[in-house]
Amino acid sequence: MRKSLITTAVLGALAAPSFVFAADAAPAPDLTVAYNVGLYSQYIFRGLTQTDRKPALQGGVDLTHSSGFYLGMWGSNISWLRDDYGGSPVYDKGGNLELDIYGGYRYSFGDTGLGIDVGALQYWYPGSKGHIPTDASISNPEANTTEVYAAANYKWLQFKISDVVSKAAWGFGKYGDGSGEKGRNTYYAEINANIPIGEFVGGEAMKGVTGIAHIARQEFNGINDAASYTDYKLGIQKAFDSGVNVGAYWTDTTISDTNGLWQYNGKNIGDSTGTAYIQKTF
Repeated sequence: MRKSLITTAVLGALAAPSFVFAADAAPAPDLTVAYNVGLYSQYIFRGLTQTDRKPALQGGVDLTHSSGFYLGMWGSNISWLRDDYGGSPVYDKGGNLELDIYGGYRYSFGDTGLGIDVGALQYWYPGSKGHIPTDASISNPEANTTEVYAAANYKWLQFKISDVVSKAAWGFGKYGDGSGEKGRNTYYAEINANIPIGEFVGGEAMKGVTGIAHIARQEFNGINDAASYTDYKLGIQKAFDSGVNVGAYWTDTTISDTNGLWQYNGKNIGDSTGTAYIQKTF
């Protein structure tokens, strides 16, 4: 009797690891969901402040399938559609929120460090358009903008180009009377680097530290040459195991203080500035 119990216990102990191993080897889910929320000292988009240097609360959700396809939505408060640019605001009502809806496909080429990302993005600004200063009967062009994009990545370096396929591009385009040029084929070409400084330097204090570098060209094709510019970014971020990220970056553009197209509330919204943030990912 005792021998049988001991044998059973030993066999049970030997069988236990195989049971645990089978549980650990459960396949990853086909669909994953990730959330993020952050508080920023201001919202900078392509080198331009979107909140007149005031704080922004931002957040989003991403759904990614194991096949590489993904969908997402992201939002932030803004002010530029209601700010005074020396005439009348772009929007009469609303214009305090930006919602980005996007989807695409990512693919990585094994362990080479190479990857691609293609997709489409809709910038949506709820509200109603205002009117041009010289004729209150003619509405401004659409602020809502649609882009398609393609990116190539090599490890921490990315090359990306985005092209506008909608008739208007962030308030540049045809007015309510049909005058003006279409915003289609306005493009943004960028080079981004997220340098894993912590991996190169080492040490517990540098764990999760990433350097941020960016240069890009925003070209408003066929609309207004004076609207086009180059922007730059340099920054640093610290990622903690809890999912909290803190960081800061400096941005600047080639927009001059005399360029009235980018003057809101008497300020150059593409001027050199710094931004700090804290973000949480789930």
